[in-house]
Parts: sequence; C-alpha cells; structure tokens
Amino acid sequence: MRTALVREPSSRLADGIVTHIGRSDVDLSLARAQHVAYADALASAGWEVYPAPAADDCPDSVFVEDAVVVVDDLAVLTHPGAPARRGEISGVEQAMRELGLRTARIAAPGTLEGGDVLQVGATVYVGRGGRTNAEGIRQLRALLAPLGRTVVPVPLGEVLHLKSAVTALPDGTFLALPHLVPTGLFPAVRPVEEEGGCHVVPLGGDRVLLAASAPRTAELLADLGYLPVVVDIGEFEKLEGCVTSLSVLVSR
Repeated sequence: MRTALVREPSSRLADGIVTHIGRSDVDLSLARAQHVAYADALASAGWEVYPAPAADDCPDSVFVEDAVVVVDDLAVLTHPGAPARRGEISGVEQAMRELGLRTARIAAPGTLEGGDVLQVGATVYVGRGGRTNAEGIRQLRALLAPLGRTVVPVPLGEVLHLKSAVTALPDGTFLALPHLVPTGLFPAVRPVEEEGGCHVVPLGGDRVLLAASAPRTAELLADLGYLPVVVDIGEFEKLEGCVTSLSVLVSR
C-alpha cells in the first residue's frame, strides 16, 4: 500500500497562521491549482492519492502533515501547539481508520505537530520548539518504543517546525539550513542555501519531491543521481508551508 493523504485547501486559507515571516496576500484560486498539481505529482510517482475529509473552517488544514504521524501500522494523532489547529484532527482520524491503521493520541498537556517529526530509518528526530513541547515528545517516545524506534529531540530556534529546516534524502544524508537547526545532531549533513532546498520528500526509487523555489538544490539532487520532481507551491510558502506539510505518505 502506497497512499498519500492530502487535504483540499480551505476557502479561508488566506487566514492561516504565520509565525516567522510577514503576511502576504494569498491567491486562493492559484493555491488550489498548485495543490492539484502537487497531488498529480504524487500520483505520477506511484502513490494513490487519498483525500482527508475537508475542514473548511480550519484555515491551515491543507497542511495535513501536522495532524498525524504514521509509523508502520500506527497513526499517532497529534495535539497541535497552535490551539486554532486542533479542530483539524477528527477528520484525519477518520481517514486513518478508513486506511486500516491503528490510532493513538498525544494528549494535553503534551503538544506535537507532525512537521516537527522526521523519520530516518529507526530514528525519529523531533523538533522541540514553539509547536511541540517536552511532554509531547515524551508521549511520542513511549508510543514508538514498542515499534523499535528511537526518538531524538532537536532544539529549534526561530523556525516553525523541524522539517522547515532539515529533511533527509533516501541515502540517509540530511539537507539542512545550518543557521536554523543544530546540524551536529545529524550523522551526515549537506548544507543548502535555499530555504526551499531543505524540504524534500523521497517518493521511492530515485524520485525526490521539492519546491520550484529551490532550483539550485534541484540541480544538486540531479548531480547526485536523483530525479527531482519539482512542484510550485508558492502560495503555501506564503504561509510557511513546504512540500512535506501538504501530504502524509503511508507505505505498508
């Protein structure tokens, strides 16, 4: 099973939360077209696109990654650090059950958002920052230990989520913005200069999804023998979104 969970943009997308950047006007029609193209890219790479129930009253609901962390057959439903986002969880829980996954929850006072969770092999790096707290990390560690996963907390500075600053290539090396994340916690780091270049999604085989805002990083990946799958997500980047945040890949 290779399923990509996505969620259509809310009509209130322009009201989404911005934390570390200034607010810009969002073109909803363009955002919806970009989202369709993003889903098409996943489908072309062999992923079955599965829509979560719409949450039109939740402006940030298109960033579906923040609502759930999937490890093997377990879907850990998060407890977002932004209270306005907590209404996004129920629809994602429904989708996880429809996909046949077991579910567990992060409970208050713990907070956790999926954008802070980076899985590389049996190691799960979790950003400790404005959206994920120590109790959320503790609960995630307890849930994942029976699955053979080791949770490694990563302190964050002025960045929204861990995966806003670092993600991993299929070979286990990390693409990172060194000024936003302590790179010494990762075993093999390739620094990048473009902000969009540190956000990648391995799609299987040599295919790696990344944003059109990182052309030099796309050239780097091609030079390393990967096949860059480039998508324009400019309207979502205005809300601190990235290619990782727009989907949850479920592979069983």
